[in-house]
Amino acid sequence: MRPEDPTTPEALRERYRLERDKRLRPEGADQYLDPTGPFAHFLEDPWVERIERDPVHDEVTVALIGGGFAGLVAGARLREAGVEDLRIIDSAGGVGGVWYWNRYPGAMCDTAAMVYLPLLEETGHMPSAKYVGGAEILDHARRIAERYDLCDNALFSTEVTSIRWEDHRDRWLISTDRGDRVAARFVVMGTGPLNRPKLPGIPGIETFGGKCFHTSRWDWGYTGGDPSGAPMVGLADKRVGIIGTGATAVQVVPHLARDAAELFVFQRTPSSIDVRGNHPIDADRFARLEPGWQQEWLLNFATLQTGGFAEEDLVEDGWTDIAQRIRDRVVQLASELQGSGEQFGPALITRAYEESDDEKMNEIRARVDDLVEDPGTAAALKPWYRQLCKRPCFHDEYLQAYNRANVTLVDTDGAGVERIDRTGVTAAGRHHDLDCLVLASGFEVNISPRARYETVGCGGTTLEQHWADGMRSLHGTHTHGFPNLFLMGLSQGANLVSNVTHNYTEAASRVAAVVSHALDSGATRVEVTSEAEQAWVDQLDVEGAGFIGNAECTPGYYNNEGRPAGRRERLNAARYPAGPVAFFNAMHRWRTEGGFEGLEFT
Repeated sequence: MRPEDPTTPEALRERYRLERDKRLRPEGADQYLDPTGPFAHFLEDPWVERIERDPVHDEVTVALIGGGFAGLVAGARLREAGVEDLRIIDSAGGVGGVWYWNRYPGAMCDTAAMVYLPLLEETGHMPSAKYVGGAEILDHARRIAERYDLCDNALFSTEVTSIRWEDHRDRWLISTDRGDRVAARFVVMGTGPLNRPKLPGIPGIETFGGKCFHTSRWDWGYTGGDPSGAPMVGLADKRVGIIGTGATAVQVVPHLARDAAELFVFQRTPSSIDVRGNHPIDADRFARLEPGWQQEWLLNFATLQTGGFAEEDLVEDGWTDIAQRIRDRVVQLASELQGSGEQFGPALITRAYEESDDEKMNEIRARVDDLVEDPGTAAALKPWYRQLCKRPCFHDEYLQAYNRANVTLVDTDGAGVERIDRTGVTAAGRHHDLDCLVLASGFEVNISPRARYETVGCGGTTLEQHWADGMRSLHGTHTHGFPNLFLMGLSQGANLVSNVTHNYTEAASRVAAVVSHALDSGATRVEVTSEAEQAWVDQLDVEGAGFIGNAECTPGYYNNEGRPAGRRERLNAARYPAGPVAFFNAMHRWRTEGGFEGLEFT
């Protein structure tokens, strides 16, 4: 029996603790399975056939490992800087990164297109809507690649197995699963935070006899339909189950509900579902934008989303809404302190955050009651945690899908699915026969730059060894002992998780500036000094200066799956203490002043 909805802040905190404790698992992230061995087929590329070719043995000026937006914007900025000899290497059959893989029905970005899609001004592209679908995002990735001629020399359907620094000739030697041996003067590592699917570690998952696939490898041949929204006629007589109720499932469920004979949604933890409010882009307004508009929008979004002030909210979405509520509550409470003798400090900021978040989450839970007809289903769909404990979701059709007669929410009250067998899934003490099982279990999330291949730097030291006690870098981009290597990620920089691509575009400009300076000056080696690296790490190594959320949150990748975060975890997810906008401004000065403080060019 579920407890009644709490009516006081104290009762709400207790409910949050109760729901968190149900979901804590001692194995943390180890509860998920790696798609290897009997699960290796979950990694196969369903979009492009792998064609055998002869190994490539040659040299390039810059190798870009990863063809997602990180690699694409780096390639674009390098091209603009006059660097012609580039090569993308990616295990996918083309560019796009996570959007190459995510072609499931309803795929869409939860960040507004005007700030999420990079290089809109440079490519002259106007997004079709405030939030655009996965197919349009993939098209934009291809547009960037075409505009900057990034595919002709690429090696796709090719997995890097190792990169090794050769000190005698100041080159990186890149080895691949195709037998390639590519020497590169510089390497840009743009593997992205989401690139490898993870599977739920449920007993019996390998025994299911029906159709089973991960959302990042959607089987359109089985389901029918296509990413543009055509009906999935292959599911008209099928009993379909989906495991997972995170951001991906929130987008998939309305489409499965429309087309499947029966749909069973297996839920461990409900997502918070705020209003999306999508609408077409106003072409006339878009045409009136002045040059430099996208940079203005990017900084406006980053400023407001992190509690700063701006005359106008150009994006107006759920990300900026909660941040502005907290900011305004801080201002209100601070004004009330005047003359009281009470000091402004962290306690007041915490109070402002809690009160604003309570207000927001009460609205989100009330929205569930407004949209879901069955009271029991509505109760199970309410999220009992702070909004930023888990990835916030925004959707205008998900909750309504549970009003359909063919849709059943199988809520496990935090326990998760019990087991899978040949004919279906057992959850909440009941077996459900299924024809098709969809795994919406997401990707491995790497806030710090990580790769499956081995990276060997000076003296045979691996990047894993150098980072044994946590990530070490300058600006999140350079690491000592690994010359001419540039990391494209979030950690130890802005760590702006609400708009990942903004991190990339800023880093790409720095990479291009450094590479261009090295080529112009005749330097064959660029490396951060150990002193500069240590100084950067020292200012980041503080409690609360990272992406890892509160351990009191319900478990998820936002808070290390509920496990306490030690120094290693803090460093791997650290961010510039003064915030993203201050970081971007500092990096602009660092890049344009030309001294490149902290780096040695030899």
